[in-house]
Amino acid sequence: MPLTEQHDLRGGTTTWVEDAWDVPPPDPLPDTSTDIAIIGAGIMGSVLAERLSAEGHSVLMLDRRPPGMGSTAASTAELMWAMDVPMSALAAQIGEQGAAQRWVRVYRAVRDFADRIDMLALDCDRIDRATVYLEGKELDADGLREEAALHAAHGLPSLFLDSAAIQQRFGITPRAAIVSTGGFEVDPVKLAHGLLNIARKRGARLGYPVDVTSITEQGDGVALALDHGRQVVAKNVILAGGYERAPLFLPPEFSLLSTFVMAKAPGAAPLWRENAMIWEASNPYLYIRTDADGRIISGGEDEDFSDARHRDALIGEKAGTIAAKTGALLGREPLAVDRAWAATFGSSPDGLPAIGKATNMDRVWLSAGFGGNGIAFAALASELFASAFSGHDDPDAICFDPYRFATPASVAIGQN
Repeated sequence: MPLTEQHDLRGGTTTWVEDAWDVPPPDPLPDTSTDIAIIGAGIMGSVLAERLSAEGHSVLMLDRRPPGMGSTAASTAELMWAMDVPMSALAAQIGEQGAAQRWVRVYRAVRDFADRIDMLALDCDRIDRATVYLEGKELDADGLREEAALHAAHGLPSLFLDSAAIQQRFGITPRAAIVSTGGFEVDPVKLAHGLLNIARKRGARLGYPVDVTSITEQGDGVALALDHGRQVVAKNVILAGGYERAPLFLPPEFSLLSTFVMAKAPGAAPLWRENAMIWEASNPYLYIRTDADGRIISGGEDEDFSDARHRDALIGEKAGTIAAKTGALLGREPLAVDRAWAATFGSSPDGLPAIGKATNMDRVWLSAGFGGNGIAFAALASELFASAFSGHDDPDAICFDPYRFATPASVAIGQN
């Protein structure tokens, strides 16, 4: 039985052609122990591999799929530092200083990652984008004004604009919003492959298709049993399998759901100004963005289940709903749907990831970017693990600990 769940992560007709991606070839598995084995070679694993190999660690990446061909290929491709759970809502739960500490650290990780992409000269179509967070059922105009003031009080680049100002600036239906800078878009698969190639040039190895069936601590390392009777050994293991969870380690608060997307034909954009990423303070939410081909891509309408057959049966209906909502937001008729697809997605109660050491094995670590900021959380995880494996305590690490919800069920997971 595999160590992690196995899911059909996406279905429908997407806007990309998988054969167009230059997938890195697999490497032979090592005969000697590796410093760090990363289970998962999507965007999370690739960000970790590049950073940790740069720190001088020997790295082995293992995945049951070709790298980047799981959830990474269904990403919204937008790196935002503003999270699904508003900062004001998080502050109401844990206090303003605690909420600010988390938000500021994610913002710093996003900006540092942008600089790192540029420094590495990665060909991943990185473009800085403003984000427009529209009033909705969760935050009305007054709530957004308070949210923006909270951002500004802690140095986060956000500005509240009333409905008339939003309509004038962006050319959309008038609704109050927070306009934020500091985010950017990428091609997530090209980014993942570029990072993997850099890591491999430093000696990192990439093994696929490989299933890890079990892990066992032994002495000063961890033995990973692989399918077909193979085995590798590492000093530390990072579980970075995305939405294919490792249920013996990841607490149940990190749950799965289904999300839906539609795309208009190429050349449709721009239909609003600045090509900003637009999203709503609502549940179910709506987000709208453009891509390099001039498509308008809209998504949302999440459902609280992850069954692939049920999910994919709803693609047509959900695409129609999203197209109608997008047209209304832009002051137009429903958009014509050219492509539509669905994907498995992960969430957490506070909108934050699970990054840190497992409770039941000293040399096993979790890196689960659950929430709407998966690539941003990968950048954050790379910083936290770089500190942890160099023997330095990061003062923000506790904020993203996988067991922070501290229920007896979560702490006891995987213990016999």
